Amino acid sequence: MERRSALKNMGMAFGYAVATPTLLSLLNSCKDKPAFAEWTPSFLDKEKGYALAQTLDMILPKTDTPSATEMNVHTFIDAYLDEVMPLEQRDFVMMKMDAFYGKVLADSGKSSLMDIEAADIEPALQTYLRKRSDDEEKLHFEAIMSYMQAITEGGSATLDEEISRFSFATELRDLATWAYKSSEYVGEEVLAYLPVPSEYIGCGDLQTLTGGKAWSI
Repeated sequence: MERRSALKNMGMAFGYAVATPTLLSLLNSCKDKPAFAEWTPSFLDKEKGYALAQTLDMILPKTDTPSATEMNVHTFIDAYLDEVMPLEQRDFVMMKMDAFYGKVLADSGKSSLMDIEAADIEPALQTYLRKRSDDEEKLHFEAIMSYMQAITEGGSATLDEEISRFSFATELRDLATWAYKSSEYVGEEVLAYLPVPSEYIGCGDLQTLTGGKAWSI
């Protein structure tokens, strides 16, 4: 069971994050980075960094709250890949990223990720962030488990590119949402924030308690 749990975490690595001191420190270090148009990634190449930043702003666009890149989610994910993620997991993420953006390029008819626009990324996100059936989720999970087991045992394996794209899109969304909600500004200015709660209310109406806002982490 422990081995199965470890493989599961490896398979879902890109979207798996908990509020550890290391990750929160890393997130804090990214808060004053330049806008993504002038950004030079630490780990990703310039093309993938540019595409990633655009994708994040489609997942978390600017509305009455800041966009993902305004909260430097792109710099956090690049640093997370560079400084935190184990090599096996990072290789797996990059394989899935290549499959996702390869599809974007093929469908857009463009040859460089530096040329893609939001309109080129949107169809892929709509496809790969759609709700999947329980049976489809199970098949995807089992395929990823089989792939990771083969790799961790020193063998070779392939993973269906469609599964890779689904996995990349959903895990990117999950990690981006975690990083966004964990940022200082969103935590204190957008979500309901109470540093030292003065009372515990076990059951109450969210609208009454916080004006409808989710609690800050």
